Amino acid sequence: MPENPHATFTVESAVELAVVERSGFVESRHIGAAVVLAADGTVVTQLGDITTPIYARSALKPLQALAAMQAGVPLRGAQVALACASHTGSLDHMDVVEGMLKAAGVKEEQLQCPAAWPQDENARHWLIRSEQGRSKLAFNCSGKHAAFLWACTENGWDTHSYLEPNHPMQQRVRSVIEEYSGERIAHLGIDGCGAPVAAISLTGLARAYSRLAKAPGDKNSNARAATIATSMLDYPWAVQGKGEPNTVVMDELEIIAKIGAEGVLALATSTGVSVAIKVLDGNQRATTLVGLTLLAASGAVDIPGVSSVLEKVVEPVLGGGRPVGKIRLGHAVSALLD
Repeated sequence: MPENPHATFTVESAVELAVVERSGFVESRHIGAAVVLAADGTVVTQLGDITTPIYARSALKPLQALAAMQAGVPLRGAQVALACASHTGSLDHMDVVEGMLKAAGVKEEQLQCPAAWPQDENARHWLIRSEQGRSKLAFNCSGKHAAFLWACTENGWDTHSYLEPNHPMQQRVRSVIEEYSGERIAHLGIDGCGAPVAAISLTGLARAYSRLAKAPGDKNSNARAATIATSMLDYPWAVQGKGEPNTVVMDELEIIAKIGAEGVLALATSTGVSVAIKVLDGNQRATTLVGLTLLAASGAVDIPGVSSVLEKVVEPVLGGGRPVGKIRLGHAVSALLD
């Protein structure tokens, strides 16, 4: 455990997950921790500290969406995926969120996430040309916030304080996180969008994703959890964006994939094999490479399919506009393929 109880694991408890090689020289190393769980919840692979809490950040969004649905929000189709999303703010993303707000009977101004320029280039140019400027709809968490507001209008809850930890919506979120992760929340903070964010272990995060991913095939599971798992795979564009890593993984491999800020990634197959990763320096660029490799090493997915996806989503290392290196696996991960 770290010396400070309100801190994640330390460098001494981490392993080298990936390195960045340029012109034959390793110039950067990404250290962190990762866990692979079997469908029954047993640990298949442990790399580094998998029990000390991390802020799971946006990897919690499917659980937050589940809490909103359990509070009576009638999300359907792409709306479900948008409630789980860290989206790029495309016009399609913003249209779905706007529809959620209309159904809830609330306005964009009531969203308490910040206004932002979209990551999506076409949407950004449209906002500039139309002189609308930054938009709350374009913020990557707007779907989650719209679902929270919708829950308020469905239940007669206060819409001004929906991000407060003692608000009925956030109390339900904490309950769902603890139920699906199988552990108590270790610490509660404030996420980048202003919502409460829970600290749980990587093992707890992987356990939660395993339960979500298995839900569609389990007649005894929560029907709303099954809807979330199915919708994320049916509308992968809504969860992140066309060409983005999470979307490509879900579209081509049918594996639930969800990033979280500061180097967090959770993956889960429909059989319930799951992975949770935290890169200690907060960088996201190696997480999909490491996560899919861990699934392949466990036998949960086939290596050719993984290789095809990784060619599309792993950032190239360029020099003068041409490849001069690559992001490659650290020894702790590559050794699992031998």
